[in-house]
Amino acid sequence: MAKARFSITQAIRALRKQGADFILWLYAFEEKGGTEVAARELRVEEHLIVKTLVMEDEAGSPFLVLMHGDRQVSTKALARVLGVKSVRPCEPHAAHKHTGYFVGGISPLGTRKPLRVFIEASIKTLPRVYINAGKKGLLAEMCPEVLEEILKPEPVSVGI
Repeated sequence: MAKARFSITQAIRALRKQGADFILWLYAFEEKGGTEVAARELRVEEHLIVKTLVMEDEAGSPFLVLMHGDRQVSTKALARVLGVKSVRPCEPHAAHKHTGYFVGGISPLGTRKPLRVFIEASIKTLPRVYINAGKKGLLAEMCPEVLEEILKPEPVSVGI
């Protein structure tokens, strides 16, 4: 990575505190470009980009879902797994309130308050993943075992 100046995020602090092995990648963020842009800019498969989705159940209890960049979350399947009536994505202001990050730069690491984390099970089988490091246009590359060790996510199979 070329030397670039950016502020150290809570996600980076959390990774460093855990002594995690990771590489930071800056890329040209495009509003509403999503994981497709990140994959193109980093020249990796979109399947390796892991998006962090802030969701809530019908009672308004927030949680995080880590999903492949090229897949969506089946909210019906996720609700069944959680044993609740329904789940839905949080509104951007609520996502910021719960995580401390803005949409487009949400990381599961270093969130404002501890949140339950679910991970699409197949992510754990990838050799490397790229996950948001707490700022738009900034990803952290690591082995999925690093996420497992730090976040202790619950595996689910709800990707479509």
